Amino acid sequence: MSFLRIKKEINNWLIETLEDPLIRILAENSNLTKTQLETFLIDVLAEEVVGQNISYEQKSLLRLNKKDVSRGSFNRTLNQAKRNIIQSIYTILLLGCLGVFESPRLERYLKISNSLSAYTKKYRTVWKNLSEESSNKEKMLKLTILHNELKASLKELAAPNKLSKREATKIND
Repeated sequence: MSFLRIKKEINNWLIETLEDPLIRILAENSNLTKTQLETFLIDVLAEEVVGQNISYEQKSLLRLNKKDVSRGSFNRTLNQAKRNIIQSIYTILLLGCLGVFESPRLERYLKISNSLSAYTKKYRTVWKNLSEESSNKEKMLKLTILHNELKASLKELAAPNKLSKREATKIND
Protein backbone atom coordinates (compact mmCIF):
# COMPACT_ATOMS: atom_id res chain seq x y z
CA MET A 1 0.00 0.00 0.00
CA SER A 2 1.40 3.41 -0.93
CA PHE A 3 2.17 5.92 1.79
CA LEU A 4 -0.44 8.36 0.43
CA ARG A 5 -3.09 5.66 0.72
CA ILE A 6 -1.91 4.83 4.26
CA LYS A 7 -2.07 8.52 5.21
CA LYS A 8 -5.58 8.88 3.79
CA GLU A 9 -6.82 5.75 5.57
CA ILE A 10 -5.24 6.75 8.91
CA ASN A 11 -6.50 10.33 8.62
CA ASN A 12 -10.05 9.14 7.90
CA TRP A 13 -9.86 6.75 10.86
CA LEU A 14 -8.48 9.47 13.17
CA ILE A 15 -11.16 11.96 12.14
CA GLU A 16 -13.93 9.40 12.65
CA THR A 17 -12.50 8.36 16.02
CA LEU A 18 -11.78 11.83 17.39
CA GLU A 19 -15.13 13.24 16.24
CA ASP A 20 -17.16 10.52 17.95
CA PRO A 21 -19.18 12.35 20.65
CA LEU A 22 -18.27 9.82 23.36
CA ILE A 23 -14.59 9.95 22.50
CA ARG A 24 -14.72 13.75 22.39
CA ILE A 25 -16.24 14.00 25.89
CA LEU A 26 -13.74 11.50 27.28
CA ALA A 27 -10.81 13.25 25.58
CA GLU A 28 -11.86 16.72 26.73
CA ASN A 29 -11.88 15.48 30.32
CA SER A 30 -8.67 13.47 30.12
CA ASN A 31 -5.08 14.46 30.86
CA LEU A 32 -4.20 14.37 27.17
CA THR A 33 -4.23 17.22 24.71
CA LYS A 34 -5.89 16.53 21.37
CA THR A 35 -2.46 16.40 19.72
CA GLN A 36 -1.11 13.99 22.35
CA LEU A 37 -4.12 11.69 21.94
CA GLU A 38 -3.82 11.79 18.16
CA THR A 39 -0.08 11.05 18.33
CA PHE A 40 -0.58 8.20 20.79
CA LEU A 41 -3.32 6.66 18.62
CA ILE A 42 -1.05 6.84 15.58
CA ASP A 43 1.76 5.17 17.49
CA VAL A 44 -0.33 2.43 19.08
CA LEU A 45 -3.11 1.67 16.59
CA ALA A 46 -2.16 2.94 13.12
CA GLU A 47 -0.41 -0.27 12.14
CA GLU A 48 -3.51 -2.27 13.10
CA VAL A 49 -5.70 -0.01 10.95
CA VAL A 50 -3.62 -0.47 7.79
CA GLY A 51 -2.32 -3.96 8.57
CA GLN A 52 1.36 -3.23 8.03
CA ASN A 53 4.40 -1.81 9.81
CA ILE A 54 4.88 1.95 9.70
CA SER A 55 8.20 3.61 10.49
CA TYR A 56 8.39 6.46 13.01
CA GLU A 57 9.44 8.73 10.16
CA GLN A 58 6.15 7.86 8.41
CA LYS A 59 4.13 8.06 11.65
CA SER A 60 5.33 11.62 12.14
CA LEU A 61 3.71 12.47 8.78
CA LEU A 62 0.31 10.97 9.68
CA ARG A 63 -0.93 13.66 12.05
CA LEU A 64 -4.02 15.58 11.00
CA ASN A 65 -2.46 19.04 11.08
CA LYS A 66 -1.92 20.74 7.76
CA LYS A 67 1.86 20.75 7.90
CA ASP A 68 4.07 17.78 8.58
CA VAL A 69 5.91 17.58 11.89
CA SER A 70 9.43 16.33 12.40
CA ARG A 71 10.10 12.91 13.84
CA GLY A 72 11.59 14.64 16.91
CA SER A 73 8.44 16.70 17.47
CA PHE A 74 6.29 13.60 17.01
CA ASN A 75 8.42 11.71 19.56
CA ARG A 76 8.30 14.59 22.10
CA THR A 77 4.51 14.72 21.86
CA LEU A 78 4.33 10.93 22.10
CA ASN A 79 6.50 10.96 25.23
CA GLN A 80 4.30 13.66 26.80
CA ALA A 81 1.22 11.56 26.06
CA LYS A 82 2.81 8.43 27.53
CA ARG A 83 3.87 10.36 30.65
CA ASN A 84 0.32 11.68 31.11
CA ILE A 85 -1.13 8.19 30.61
CA ILE A 86 1.28 6.68 33.13
CA GLN A 87 0.43 9.43 35.64
CA SER A 88 -3.27 8.71 35.13
CA ILE A 89 -2.69 5.01 35.72
CA TYR A 90 -0.74 5.78 38.90
CA THR A 91 -3.59 8.03 40.05
CA ILE A 92 -6.05 5.17 39.55
CA LEU A 93 -3.71 2.78 41.39
CA LEU A 94 -3.30 5.27 44.25
CA LEU A 95 -7.06 5.73 44.59
CA GLY A 96 -7.53 1.95 44.59
CA CYS A 97 -4.83 1.49 47.21
CA LEU A 98 -6.47 4.11 49.44
CA GLY A 99 -9.87 2.43 49.11
CA VAL A 100 -11.45 5.37 47.32
CA PHE A 101 -13.13 3.10 44.76
CA GLU A 102 -15.25 1.68 47.54
CA SER A 103 -16.71 5.14 48.10
CA PRO A 104 -20.23 5.77 46.80
CA ARG A 105 -18.84 8.94 45.21
CA LEU A 106 -17.22 6.90 42.44
CA GLU A 107 -20.01 4.37 41.94
CA ARG A 108 -21.48 6.25 38.96
CA TYR A 109 -18.04 6.45 37.29
CA LEU A 110 -17.50 2.72 37.68
CA LYS A 111 -20.97 1.99 36.28
CA ILE A 112 -20.42 4.19 33.25
CA SER A 113 -17.00 2.60 32.71
CA ASN A 114 -18.66 -0.81 32.51
CA SER A 115 -21.38 0.55 30.22
CA LEU A 116 -18.78 2.12 27.91
CA SER A 117 -16.93 -1.18 27.73
CA ALA A 118 -20.10 -3.09 26.89
CA TYR A 119 -21.12 -0.45 24.32
CA THR A 120 -17.73 -0.60 22.60
CA LYS A 121 -17.82 -4.40 22.35
CA LYS A 122 -21.38 -4.41 21.00
CA TYR A 123 -20.63 -1.58 18.58
CA ARG A 124 -17.63 -3.39 17.12
CA THR A 125 -19.59 -6.63 16.74
CA VAL A 126 -22.61 -4.99 15.10
CA TRP A 127 -20.46 -2.79 12.86
CA LYS A 128 -18.45 -5.77 11.59
CA ASN A 129 -21.61 -7.77 10.84
CA LEU A 130 -23.72 -4.91 9.52
CA SER A 131 -26.10 -5.88 6.75
CA GLU A 132 -29.63 -5.09 5.67
CA GLU A 133 -31.11 -7.55 8.15
CA SER A 134 -33.75 -6.09 10.43
CA SER A 135 -32.06 -7.60 13.50
CA ASN A 136 -28.97 -5.50 12.78
CA LYS A 137 -31.12 -2.40 12.30
CA GLU A 138 -32.68 -3.08 15.70
CA LYS A 139 -29.23 -3.56 17.21
CA MET A 140 -28.05 -0.29 15.68
CA LEU A 141 -31.11 1.49 17.08
CA LYS A 142 -30.39 0.08 20.54
CA LEU A 143 -26.74 1.10 20.21
CA THR A 144 -27.79 4.60 19.20
CA ILE A 145 -30.01 4.86 22.27
CA LEU A 146 -27.21 3.54 24.50
CA HIS A 147 -24.75 5.92 22.82
CA ASN A 148 -26.97 8.91 23.59
CA GLU A 149 -27.50 7.80 27.20
CA LEU A 150 -23.76 7.35 27.68
CA LYS A 151 -23.05 10.75 26.13
CA ALA A 152 -25.48 12.43 28.53
CA SER A 153 -24.04 10.54 31.50
CA LEU A 154 -20.48 11.44 30.55
CA LYS A 155 -21.34 15.12 30.26
CA GLU A 156 -23.00 15.01 33.66
CA LEU A 157 -20.12 13.17 35.33
CA ALA A 158 -17.51 15.56 33.90
CA ALA A 159 -18.51 18.18 36.47
CA PRO A 160 -16.04 18.25 39.38
CA ASN A 161 -18.87 18.57 41.93
CA LYS A 162 -19.90 15.00 41.09
CA LEU A 163 -17.13 13.84 43.42
CA SER A 164 -18.45 15.86 46.37
CA LYS A 165 -19.91 14.15 49.41
CA ARG A 166 -23.20 16.04 49.00
CA GLU A 167 -23.62 14.77 45.43
CA ALA A 168 -22.84 11.18 46.47
CA THR A 169 -25.50 11.39 49.19
CA LYS A 170 -28.10 12.50 46.59
CA ILE A 171 -27.22 9.50 44.42
CA ASN A 172 -27.73 6.98 47.20
CA ASP A 173 -30.96 8.46 48.64
